[in-house]
Amino acid sequence: MKQVILAAHFPGVNNHTVWSDPASGSQIDFASFAHLARTAERGRFDFFFLADGQRLREQRGRIHDLDVVGRPDSLTVLSALAAVTTHLGLAGTINATFNEPYELARKLASLDHLSGGRAGWNVVTSSDAFTGENFRRGGYLDHSQRYERAEEFVRTVRELWDSWAAEDLVADPATGVFATANAGAFAHRGAHFDIGGHFTVPRGPQRHPLTIQAGDSEEGRDFAAATADAIFSRHSRPADGQAFYRDIQSRGAAHGRAPGSLKILPGATFALGDTDAEAQENADHIRRQQVSPQTAILLLEQLWNRDLSAYDPEGPLPEIDPDVSEDSIVKGRTRMSRDPLKTAAEWRALAEAKRLGIRDLIIEVTGRQSFIGSPARVAEEINESVQTDAADGFILVPHLTPTGLDEFVDKVVPLLQERGVFRAEYGTTTLRGHLGLEGDV
Repeated sequence: MKQVILAAHFPGVNNHTVWSDPASGSQIDFASFAHLARTAERGRFDFFFLADGQRLREQRGRIHDLDVVGRPDSLTVLSALAAVTTHLGLAGTINATFNEPYELARKLASLDHLSGGRAGWNVVTSSDAFTGENFRRGGYLDHSQRYERAEEFVRTVRELWDSWAAEDLVADPATGVFATANAGAFAHRGAHFDIGGHFTVPRGPQRHPLTIQAGDSEEGRDFAAATADAIFSRHSRPADGQAFYRDIQSRGAAHGRAPGSLKILPGATFALGDTDAEAQENADHIRRQQVSPQTAILLLEQLWNRDLSAYDPEGPLPEIDPDVSEDSIVKGRTRMSRDPLKTAAEWRALAEAKRLGIRDLIIEVTGRQSFIGSPARVAEEINESVQTDAADGFILVPHLTPTGLDEFVDKVVPLLQERGVFRAEYGTTTLRGHLGLEGDV
């Protein structure tokens, strides 16, 4: 049987994180990050996953209300977590558009050493000039070039990690001198990067920290299949997951990837209860917390591309059609739909058929918990998804910070362990080792 991979996602600053719940804690204090990481390690999870953003999002020209808490730097947080964990992998989202290969390679190699081989990098790209205004060069990158740059970026970073050979780390017993004549020497000449010199950090415990990618476009899937060790996907439903799994594995084979060298890890949410009925009640309560009246209007605006603040969240959808112009009222995030008119027509038909107002419609169309049920049902569904190749595991996104994972670790993990599909103790010390990729670089 396949072993289930589990990761813990520290909830981002958005409506899915229910900051209004009395049980919700800080999203920026280190104690919150430490609690979730320690809970994940207590549950023998493979890794902790931290999202990131380079600018606060805006809507209608104002800072988006749900973003104002901000987010500290991912690598700084992960480095601190390395001191309060011993086995848990530590993966962070870092943008390949707004960083430089040498600097990022050095930081990730440092984290790999500090953590004893537990570093991971979620590669993201951007052609967003709005976000790029925070950076010296203005951040503009033509959309067609973002994966071209990212591919060269990843390749360059790996060249830097490989610039120290294994023999450069061993001292001559007679002289005590390391073989450092060419240690760290590198030269890269490419379309996006023209650099050369000596890399300052010796080869890390993993040689290459784990690389994760989350793109779902044709370009994104091909980039991931060629370069990533794991894919953070959005396809958590069985049929969608199986189709995505087959597509990615086929693309990986076309790039010469060995079977099993690319792990598919959908993001997944959950709602638990002592019974399936109680879990469904909990799920419904969570969804209404996540989609407040204010949030319902904000999310509707993202599709309609119009100021809808005068509309009643409990009332009907606007009769006016979405504005399909290129000028978006949302800055710092992608448009909700590639075909707003088609999506709006589908929403209107659904609202009419089910007699839904704006808020109830938004609750209906913006997703639900991936796993809902008793601990036994959730364990069964997770295992079934992995054994039927809908996924290799899941990156779990709790709705509460920082205690949202506690119940899952206490009630679901033991059932997966009883099935023999999830570790009872760590058998390896590196993140690559946890995922069965220790020699695969």
